[in-house]
Amino acid sequence: MPLTRADSKPRLLDLFSCAGGAAAGYAHAGFAVDGCDIADRPNYPFPYHRGDALEYLADLITTGDINRYTLVHASPPCQHGCALTVGTNASQGWGGTHVDLVAPTRELLNKAGLPYVIEQPNGRAKIRKDLTLCGEMFHLGVIRHRNFELGGWTTACPVHVPHRGRVRGWRHGRFYDGPYVAAYGSGGGKPTIVELQAAMGITWTEVREELTEAIPPAYTEWIGRAHLATHALGAAA
Repeated sequence: MPLTRADSKPRLLDLFSCAGGAAAGYAHAGFAVDGCDIADRPNYPFPYHRGDALEYLADLITTGDINRYTLVHASPPCQHGCALTVGTNASQGWGGTHVDLVAPTRELLNKAGLPYVIEQPNGRAKIRKDLTLCGEMFHLGVIRHRNFELGGWTTACPVHVPHRGRVRGWRHGRFYDGPYVAAYGSGGGKPTIVELQAAMGITWTEVREELTEAIPPAYTEWIGRAHLATHALGAAA
């Protein structure tokens, strides 16, 4: 049976997929994408499985269905090690107990034997910072630094671009203007939904929680293209 257009694309598994910020970038890069998230995500723009991401990955490994994929992206919950949790929230006694899922995610990804990407925000999450990407690198209206561990493949890390100013909003009782919006929370001069969509490059959801948890698709489009270029070079060698 001949391959369809979708089947002819390399397939990516998007774990802890949320509303699909990462997924959209990989799709723009040329991947067919399947997601998995424990929450109901009706705005996710690609096929997805609702359930525990690690249980789903383990099942794919056991059944051999993981071999449908050429790359796995994982964005495990980051509250345990993110800068806000270990900084301001901890100093003020705010927040609750958060589970660190990075280590068990990596363990299963290594068992799967496929190239992978693990994404985390700045903070104390225990991942290798093989890549650090920032919205200014892609001329976006957010800074939103994110770190990426690359498993089973590598690519050169782009040079960080200096920021053009501050993030707009209130800080310690004072309002600051600037070229970037704050893609987190809902108070303190935070952007409107429309402003947040434009700044992140995400138009398919109007749910603030989904927007503030997402990474801009430009990040993973860059990563996806880098992976495909690396794969092509390896095949040609």
